[in-house]
Amino acid sequence: MGIMLSGSSLLAQVSSTAASQPDRLAALEKASADQTAAIAAAQTAGDNAWMLVSAALVLMMSGPGLALFYGGLVRKKNILGTMMQTFAMMGVITVLWALVTYSLAFGEGNAFIGGLHNVFLRGVGLAPDLKYAATIPLQTFMVYQLMFAIITPALITGAFAERMKFSAMLVFMVLWAIFIYSPMAHMVWGKGGLLNASLGGRFPCLDFAGGTVVHVTSGVSALVTALYLGKRLGYPKTAMPPHSVVLSFIGACLLWVGWFGFNAGSALGAGTLATSAFVATHFGAAAAAIGWSAAEWLRNGRCSALGAISGAVAGLVAITPASGFVTPMSALWIGLIAGIFCYLMVVKVKNIFGYDDSLDAFGVHGAGGTLGAILTGVFANSAINPIFGAGKATGFLEGNKGQLLNQFIGVAIAWTISIVGTLIILFIVDKLIGLRVSEEDERTGLDLSQHGEEGYDWAA
Repeated sequence: MGIMLSGSSLLAQVSSTAASQPDRLAALEKASADQTAAIAAAQTAGDNAWMLVSAALVLMMSGPGLALFYGGLVRKKNILGTMMQTFAMMGVITVLWALVTYSLAFGEGNAFIGGLHNVFLRGVGLAPDLKYAATIPLQTFMVYQLMFAIITPALITGAFAERMKFSAMLVFMVLWAIFIYSPMAHMVWGKGGLLNASLGGRFPCLDFAGGTVVHVTSGVSALVTALYLGKRLGYPKTAMPPHSVVLSFIGACLLWVGWFGFNAGSALGAGTLATSAFVATHFGAAAAAIGWSAAEWLRNGRCSALGAISGAVAGLVAITPASGFVTPMSALWIGLIAGIFCYLMVVKVKNIFGYDDSLDAFGVHGAGGTLGAILTGVFANSAINPIFGAGKATGFLEGNKGQLLNQFIGVAIAWTISIVGTLIILFIVDKLIGLRVSEEDERTGLDLSQHGEEGYDWAA
């Protein structure tokens, strides 16, 4: 009897254990699923936080970074007019982006331009778009890209500083954003874009953060605008030194800090690629500052503060397309080459041809962006970013000989659309409302003639 009871008890325990096993497995599966969801949520939250901070950093590059950098380089009678041109882009381009240009740049379209599916930000919600960024809301991606759209036309203003009407500048920039920036951004970064390397474009051009989209287009358009407008009154016979290198120095330092959002943010997440881009950005800027300063020292027997900060910006420009593809040592080489190259463009080439690129927008952004885009094809490394797939070479030195050709094609398209498009837009605006201020207004300065106020009231 005792034996029978013991057997019954054992049978009951076995039955109980067997019955509870599915429940335990279900509980373990639920716990595992909850943990996976928690990890995914944490990743999404971390990526989203980094991208929002990066967007703010890029906006800081425009105001106050670029506004101070350009504002200090002009004569004191033009500081407010120059800073207002950058500030105006923060307002005008934002509204334009919401209405139509985001859709043209990143909406579904053809190989050259996006469609109108996302006008008025229709369909741009808080869910991710898996083709652009799987772990952040589409609105975060949209507002981050907006900051690029703001600073790009603002860069052009350095070429025509001190001589374009404010009204003409506004109309010119609106048309430029629609017909030049939007198609270029779509071709390089948009779905189905002709040059998109990550989404299977016909000619995959490596441009991590805007070498062609931002710097080549703005720099080449700047040169075209400077040539179309003509020289400032008195240039080059009348000396036109910067009125405050101190302001430009502060602006350049803000640009350097903000550029981490520009380049590392282009990883679209808070992962290892962002770290690599962050490091490459800093190394490139440092090497370029040294390169420019060394070249200046050899030529003049000393290096200037203006030269050092100009070199740093040149390095930041050149490393931009390469930042997510190259090793730290390659970043040093790109920066060093860019610092020397852009110095020669500003002090030699500009003087040879005699054009009045007031604040050297072409010498730094156009030339530096072109050089950086080409060097990206040389130094890109699959160990940093296997964009073409695991085991496949990325750049020329790694064995992908064709990539250099694709980089040249991307640069050539950017140059062509910038030259032709800018000339057409300038002609239209000139005929409609005129581009240049009168001689009297230019002598008075943009602050008073365009805005009715002065940057410095010495009598107060």
